[in-house]
Amino acid sequence: QVQLVESGGGLVQAGGSLRLSCAASGRTFRQLSMGWFRQAPGKEREFVAAISYSISYSYAEAVKGRFTISRDNAKNTVYLQMNSLKPEDTAVYYCAADLVWKDLIPTPRYWGQGTQVTVSS
Repeated sequence: QVQLVESGGGLVQAGGSLRLSCAASGRTFRQLSMGWFRQAPGKEREFVAAISYSISYSYAEAVKGRFTISRDNAKNTVYLQMNSLKPEDTAVYYCAADLVWKDLIPTPRYWGQGTQVTVSS
């Protein structure tokens, strides 16, 4: 089992920045692939970014060049740095662990509880 706790969400104006953090416990963190997903009101949950245990990256097209995923294995934490935020980035952001990739679609085995990000125009 893996437990995930997100933090860092909040309200920010368009063009601003936020950094989300996700602390993991329960398994050897450095062996886990980690990711971020988001779900906007009335929409399905969607992939945002992922980072493997071997430090390879994947990003959704909508966030490329604005968001950066990183990890600190010493702190068992994964981050999502979000810059140049837009109102359409408003969503609940979920940390995810142990991603399984099939047909280029990642499916996590573990989820955090989510943190709200609201971008005002």
